[in-house]
Amino acid sequence: MRNLYLYFKYSAFVLLFSFSLFPQNLVAQASSCSEEDRAALLSFKAGILKDTTGILFSWVGTDCCGAWEGIECHPETGRVIKLQLQRPRESVGQNLYMKGFLSPSLGKLQFLQVMVLSGMKQIKGYIPKSFSDLGHLTQLYLEDSLLEGPIPSSFGKLSSLIALSLSGNHLQGQIPQSLGSLKNLIQINLGRNSLTGMVPSSFRNFRSLQSLDLSYNLLSGEIPSYIGFFKNLTYIDLSNNQLSGVMPISLCNLTNVLDISLSYNKLTGLIPSQIGNLKLLNSLSLSNNFFTGSIPESLGGLEKLWYLNLSKNEFLNPFPNSFRNGLPSLISIDLSYNYLHLDAIEDWIKGKELRYLSLAGCSIGGTLPVFTRADLLSSIDLSDNKITGNISDFLTNMTNLQVLKLSSNQLRSNITGINLPESLSTLDLHSNQLYGSVSDLLQKASSFLESIDISSNNVTGSLPQFSEGFRLKCLDLSKNKITGQIPSSLSNLTTLEVLDLSRNQVFGVIPATMGKLLRLQWLDLSNNKLAGSIPAIFSRLSNIRHASFRSNSLCGQIPQGRPFNIFPVAAYAHNQCLCGQPLPPCKKI
Repeated sequence: MRNLYLYFKYSAFVLLFSFSLFPQNLVAQASSCSEEDRAALLSFKAGILKDTTGILFSWVGTDCCGAWEGIECHPETGRVIKLQLQRPRESVGQNLYMKGFLSPSLGKLQFLQVMVLSGMKQIKGYIPKSFSDLGHLTQLYLEDSLLEGPIPSSFGKLSSLIALSLSGNHLQGQIPQSLGSLKNLIQINLGRNSLTGMVPSSFRNFRSLQSLDLSYNLLSGEIPSYIGFFKNLTYIDLSNNQLSGVMPISLCNLTNVLDISLSYNKLTGLIPSQIGNLKLLNSLSLSNNFFTGSIPESLGGLEKLWYLNLSKNEFLNPFPNSFRNGLPSLISIDLSYNYLHLDAIEDWIKGKELRYLSLAGCSIGGTLPVFTRADLLSSIDLSDNKITGNISDFLTNMTNLQVLKLSSNQLRSNITGINLPESLSTLDLHSNQLYGSVSDLLQKASSFLESIDISSNNVTGSLPQFSEGFRLKCLDLSKNKITGQIPSSLSNLTTLEVLDLSRNQVFGVIPATMGKLLRLQWLDLSNNKLAGSIPAIFSRLSNIRHASFRSNSLCGQIPQGRPFNIFPVAAYAHNQCLCGQPLPPCKKI
């Protein structure tokens, strides 16, 4: 669903430009903007204490219409009609931001039609009420920053508004009923805030609405039945709230809808059989609710559905017969953790050209399946079942696999013979009956691997030497029979955040080089045979949130700095002679 969200995030900006009100012959800029508008913009700039985007560096001199980045003026009047400060999409991962406050002075841009302040990350404070005076405003995007407080109820005066997005901030309080006055809205996005209360009844006025996103808030109450009146609606995301009640049948009247996400709520009851009316539906996510009954047969008639997520509900057998010959466009399906008892993976699933498959906790038995188009699969989760078989044979032809989760099954396989796909980034095989050399498996791992969990198996051998270039963030080898010493080359795993070697038979000293693992957040070396001291250099590991050295033969002073000196006593218990906070002081010699 992550890729789907990014797709619509990008679509929001496509929408922004597709509704441009400016004809092509207005591209030319006036020689300079009005003095009043320039003063308002400079007041905004003064409220920005730090700008690493570099956008405001161009805001010098008097020619704000022709030379200031992000500013567009009317070519005849010189009045500012567009303010667009948007972090470039290609800058993802770079430390670009604006830090400061949102100046009320922007409310003085009387002729402003488009305001976009998107992705600036560190702009704080309340949304100025003065923005409600921008009577010509058609598009308002204040996204992905640190804005807080309520949504101004006076925004209901912005009668020309067709697109409103306040997503990705820290806004609180209820959604104002007054927003229902914005009868021309085509897009409204209030997602990823901390808004409470119910979806306003006044929203029934949005008869032209095409995109509705209220996701990742604290909204409660029922999904309003009037939502079925939005005949132009193509995208609806109410996920990650506290909505209750049933899925309204009126939702099935939205014959133009392409994507529906109601996941992570408290919805109950049946999926209406009328859902088969949504012939254009591409994506349906109802996961993490309390839906009951059988999955309706009508779902199988949705010929354009490519993404289906019904996981973590209370759906019962029988499985829809319509799925066997239907859903021709399906590439992603998640039916995990329901009350479905599939016994075996059905042939229609194995024959589909799937990219993503998740059937965790579906009471599947038998051996690992053979997929007709194994080369297309990118992610597989068959965890928490009763599957047996050999993993090596299963991975044959899975040349594009990135995520493999087969944990908590009955797999009995020698990991020495497993050939991991070069594209694999996540490997989770914990709680099986795997055996063989851990060194052989890790030496076959590609540099793309970010997470390995083979805990709670019967894996033996010692840890290999680690070379540079690995991207590992999580390495969990706990509850096995691993021996040998911790290699000093472990420090080459510079991206490591989780390391768990607990409940093995590892001996020797803890290498001081591990003090270089500055991203480490979780470290568990408990229940081994380690001796010597905890290296003092570990005091550099300031990101550590959990550590345990319990039940070894360690001695000497615990690193006397946060967080090691404030961890619970249990983290150091049952060693030979550790001392220093949180244990008793070391004895002076």
